[in-house]
Amino acid sequence: MRAPHTAPRLRTLAGVLLAASLALAGCGGADGADDAGGGSAKAASGGRPERAGALGTPGGTAGHGNGRTPRATPVLAPGSVIRTASLTLEVRDVAEALAAARRTAEEAGGFVGDETTNRDAGGHERTRVVLRVPTERYDEVLAGVQGTGRLVRRTAKAVDVSDQVVDVDSRVRSQRASVGRIRALMDKATRLSDVVALEGELSTRQADLESLLARQASLKDRVELATVTVSLSRTPAKQTSGDGTPGFTDALAGGWHAFAGMLRWIALALGAALPFAALATLLVLLWVRVLRPRLPRRAEPVPATGAPGPLPSARPAPDAAEEAGRD
Repeated sequence: MRAPHTAPRLRTLAGVLLAASLALAGCGGADGADDAGGGSAKAASGGRPERAGALGTPGGTAGHGNGRTPRATPVLAPGSVIRTASLTLEVRDVAEALAAARRTAEEAGGFVGDETTNRDAGGHERTRVVLRVPTERYDEVLAGVQGTGRLVRRTAKAVDVSDQVVDVDSRVRSQRASVGRIRALMDKATRLSDVVALEGELSTRQADLESLLARQASLKDRVELATVTVSLSRTPAKQTSGDGTPGFTDALAGGWHAFAGMLRWIALALGAALPFAALATLLVLLWVRVLRPRLPRRAEPVPATGAPGPLPSARPAPDAAEEAGRD
C-alpha cells in the first residue's frame, strides 16, 4: 500500500529537482553571456581609447581622467619677421675693417647692398656699408662684424609681418582668379563693345596684380635677408695727460699745426696771385720796351721871355737953399 504513495512523491521530487536544475542552468548561461558581452565591449572600448590616445597625444598615452581624448597641438609655421640692425664702430684701419665686414657677409651667403666713403675736415675717413645676410645667419654676422673694432652704438629691431604676408598672399590669389575670370569672359565675348570693356577691366586688374606681386616679392626679400648697417670710423688719438687737459707737447703740436697752416694759406694766396702778377709784369715790360719808344715825342715848350721891369727913376737934384742950410 505504501508503494503507490511513494511513487508520486518521487516523481514530484524529481520534477522539482529538474525544474531547479533548469533554472540554475538558465541563470548560469545568462551570467556567462553577460560576462562575455561585457568583455567584448570592454575590449572594443579599450581599443578605441588606446588608438585615440596614440593619435591624439605623444607617445600613445591615454586621455585625461574625464574620459575625453585631448586634441593634438597644431604645429604653427614660423612667423615672417623682418630683422634690421645698425652698428657704429671705431676701428684702427677703416679699409681693413671694411674688408673684414665684406668677407663676413659673403661667407654667410649675403652681399654688400650699399657703400659710402667720405672724409671730414680733419682728414678722417668714414665708411657706411649696408650688408644683406640670410636671416638664419643674422646673429652670427652681427657678432663677426662687431669684433672688428670698438662698439660705440648698436640698435636692432625685429618686426613681425606675418599678417601682411598672409594678407598679400590672399589678395594675390584672389586677383589671379579675377584675372582668370576676365580672360574666360573675353574668350566667350562676341560683341566688340564687350571685348573692349573686358580688355579695359583686364588691364586694370592686371596692373593691380603686378603691384601686389611686387609687394609680395619685397616682403619676401626683407624677410629672407636681414639688413645690417655698419658705420666705420677711425679711432681718435689718445690724450697724453691723464686728466684730460692738454699738455706741453699738445700745445707745441697745436702751435706747429697753426704755423704750418698759416704758411699753407700764405702759399695758397701767393699761388693765387702769381698769375696776375706775372701778367702785370709782362704788360709793364711790353709798355716800356715796345710801345713807349714808338710813341711820337712832343716838342719841349720854349720858356717865355719876361717883360722888362720899370726903369729906375732919376733922383731929383737938391736945391741950393737946402744945401746952404745944411752947411
